[in-house]
Amino acid sequence: MVNLTYVNYLQLATNLSYVRQLESTVESPPNGINFVAYQDSFVSDILGPDFSQELVAETAWPAFHEAGVYNIDTGKLYASSNRADDVEANPINVTAIDIGRDANSAVSIDSLHFDQLAQANGACAYYPPGTPPDCSANQSIVFCDQGTLTRPAQLVQVDPATNTSRVLLNNFLGRNFTSPNDIIQHPLTGDLWFTDPYYAFWQGFRPEPDLRQQIYRFEPATGVVQAVADGFVAVNGIEFSPDWEFVYVSDTGFATYPGVTNASDPASIYRYRISADGKRLQDRQLFAYSDAGLPDGLHTDTEGNVYAGCGDGVHVWNPAGVLMGKIAVDGGAANFAFVPEGMFIFNEKRLFRVGLKAQGRTVARDFGLHRPDHADRR
Repeated sequence: MVNLTYVNYLQLATNLSYVRQLESTVESPPNGINFVAYQDSFVSDILGPDFSQELVAETAWPAFHEAGVYNIDTGKLYASSNRADDVEANPINVTAIDIGRDANSAVSIDSLHFDQLAQANGACAYYPPGTPPDCSANQSIVFCDQGTLTRPAQLVQVDPATNTSRVLLNNFLGRNFTSPNDIIQHPLTGDLWFTDPYYAFWQGFRPEPDLRQQIYRFEPATGVVQAVADGFVAVNGIEFSPDWEFVYVSDTGFATYPGVTNASDPASIYRYRISADGKRLQDRQLFAYSDAGLPDGLHTDTEGNVYAGCGDGVHVWNPAGVLMGKIAVDGGAANFAFVPEGMFIFNEKRLFRVGLKAQGRTVARDFGLHRPDHADRR
């Protein structure tokens, strides 16, 4: 059964009883998921006429936490698990989800590990610099590796089809990163943009940081790496607009870890304009505020709408920063992954598949859909 709730913005602005009723609806969705429309466009442009939801997998361990990158050669979606109590005894592994190309097909789940990759977190599809943005050839995956107390934090390129991996970057001018969290690749320049927060240090499996929490831009072809933004409480997700004019960054604002004293800071999403040369960020702007939990994973669709995994599910804002709606998930959503005709939502031990009209910014390329015969596969 699919549930859709419409929100009256005028009542929301003036009626606290209505606010509490709505909060109850969002926080305890029947069947795991409820769709909540704050704007009519959420129904017409995001959900479409055939929207759906389904619980497709449930595991005994938190298998579905971050990343969510499809690989054409294997036909699988790769996520990273969440850490257990002891990160050395229970490392963060990669979860391979065999989703199939049929939207109605079942999924199978495998937990695996790659050499060179200690503690996987965010990831993105990776194409060698110089690859045209409408070509899917030589696709692999770059993971943010948070490292451990004895292993460095780094960026690791993985080819799941050949089970090979190599380190792309493990320091900024001689200083090791703290715990890289999320990463994207610019389709024109091939540069990798990633965030480096303190989460692993706060959780006790990384040394005291040598660097501020920053956003970095890395040129794989030259080795050049630059810090391009700082001033965060807890920087997290990162994403481009579909026209590559803006970068969106989530700042979770606080963390419930020992020794962290910034628990009153807000959780927000900021937008930066990319400079004309494609190398710097400018014009920082508050884009949106998360009213429920921490905005974690960020993605945009082909129309420029912005999605974030939050404490009560996936929030969707239009390009002006107005909340369009929520895909309310019981227990929230750390991250999610767009696939053809919808998305998979990561709920730690549960994996939901949602059917949508909206299409993710990178789906056509990452799934090899530019050509009907997929001739650009390697």
